[in-house]
Amino acid sequence: MSTAKPFDLSGRVPIPVIAWIGAGRMGVPLASFILKAGYPFVVCSRNVANRERLVAQGATAAATPADCAKAADIVFASLPDDDALRKVALGTEGVLAHARRGAIFVETSTVSAEVSAEVDREASRLGIAYLRMPISGNAASAQHGDVSVFISGPEPAWSKVKPVVQTFSKAQSYLGSAEQARYMKLVANAIIVSTAQATAEALALGRKAGLEWDTMLDTLAHSTIASPWLKAKLALLKQRDFTPTMTTRLILKDIDLMLAAAQANGVEMPLTRVTRELMCTLMEEGHGEEDYMSIVKLAEKRSGLSTDRME
Repeated sequence: MSTAKPFDLSGRVPIPVIAWIGAGRMGVPLASFILKAGYPFVVCSRNVANRERLVAQGATAAATPADCAKAADIVFASLPDDDALRKVALGTEGVLAHARRGAIFVETSTVSAEVSAEVDREASRLGIAYLRMPISGNAASAQHGDVSVFISGPEPAWSKVKPVVQTFSKAQSYLGSAEQARYMKLVANAIIVSTAQATAEALALGRKAGLEWDTMLDTLAHSTIASPWLKAKLALLKQRDFTPTMTTRLILKDIDLMLAAAQANGVEMPLTRVTRELMCTLMEEGHGEEDYMSIVKLAEKRSGLSTDRME
């Protein structure tokens, strides 16, 4: 692996080398856009098949996060939770211990503001710019570059990273210099999970009252409430397709982050608490690795309805 030239925030330097740690369902399509844009690219992922997909597109494989950090000017990470962020960012073989001074670390996951702040303190001590950049979207929208990103952290670093991020996203919202992006993602996801549960019980009511499934879904899809999110979910529900865009297990992780943030900020979230209880029940009934919209099945079951595919 060749050593990248130093990255200078002045902009009077060659194209930066990009690294991506964690090539999952979201990471692969987003990284593909960066590669297509012509950026030198290094990837580290435990998913061998996904890593090789990116290598086939021109990426260089790195064995560890440390190798990524040594090779790159801008390091992206897409990680599942707080523990993974601590390990990848703060571990002795992690990004911050091995990135060069002046590098930029961009973390795209849904994690707690508290752990994110730990990363920020260490990054600041080492002279590394740290951007929080959670992504709003799913694997399907990522394939088309149809995701939105929330950004917070040092604005000069964001001005340098922005052209890279624009290769794979439709909208970018810079929110401030600290943990604002973390909270913005929790706000967005809180609306999503509560809407998912409201949709599930409303559809159960419609079926129980005699509305035909496809007709009900088509009518909703052409109504004033049909947001892009709802339209996408209704199309999948029409096929009874619960292939995960985000699993019930992972949405529960996000709900716990929401409730912890609410407690820390003195906010009551009764609807979110009820939704958590229902998602836990869904997990107990064996739907933890299905899409979280399988909450529809729980509403149907509790209403005495079949959960089989509609014919």
